[in-house]
Amino acid sequence: MRIRLDIAYDGTHFRGWARQPGLRTVQGALEDAIARILGGEVSLVVAGRTDAGVHAHGQVAHLDLDAAQEERLRATTRRDEASDPVGRLAHRVRGALGAYSDLAVRRTTVAPDGFDARFSAVWRRYEYRVADDVSGYDPLERLRTTTVRGRLDVARMDAAARSLVGLHDFAAYCKAREEATTIRTLLVFQWRRDAEGVLVADVKADAFCHSMVRALVGACVAVGAGRLEVADVARLRDDAERTSGFTVLAARGLTLREIGYPADDLLAARAEQTRARRDAG
Repeated sequence: MRIRLDIAYDGTHFRGWARQPGLRTVQGALEDAIARILGGEVSLVVAGRTDAGVHAHGQVAHLDLDAAQEERLRATTRRDEASDPVGRLAHRVRGALGAYSDLAVRRTTVAPDGFDARFSAVWRRYEYRVADDVSGYDPLERLRTTTVRGRLDVARMDAAARSLVGLHDFAAYCKAREEATTIRTLLVFQWRRDAEGVLVADVKADAFCHSMVRALVGACVAVGAGRLEVADVARLRDDAERTSGFTVLAARGLTLREIGYPADDLLAARAEQTRARRDAG
């Protein structure tokens, strides 16, 4: 049985998603909690690994249960829950993580045939929040908002962001990883101010390379502050080299909001297509 998990977390006190010896990570905390409930070996496959300090509201992972774990899931479910033991797993994981945890499994469901949390995904959507002198500093939002000095020009930032949309090599906005492609399709990139005046970036792509979103928003902040021109962000992208012309912003302002998947009957084909492309790259 394959189970889909919809996950949320405050990344402030996690060293990213991936399990690392001796460090608190989202994967490690979740796998340990699920193992206490179901026993055996637990291994999660995630839609997108997040870096240390990055938050998530719409993270997705999947988990394959062996026969013993599936039997234990059904056997340890109370009689009034027996009609949906998989659905109740989310509640049990939340209990294992403790009250007021910074990590929660929001929903657990039986995954459709062909579903792969990572390879079936067609897009990922992030949000980045920046407070400037217009919005001021809100201590209640300090863990998910980056604060900068001065007044940023949101119209210039939005124009710069929109100029980057499309299929491009984003090497200038990615932290290099050996043999990893930096070609991505940026589907949406735009800026707005919310009701409190906080600048909010909406960033959506087929996939993201390491530190890409934080670099993109850093370049736009430089435009909003007048340190770069609107046209510079596309020029830097086309140069395809890392630059010191802008600062990569902190992880605290970044939240993974949503993962997009195709219709159930297209999941397996999408996963096969994505694997083939990654292998070729």
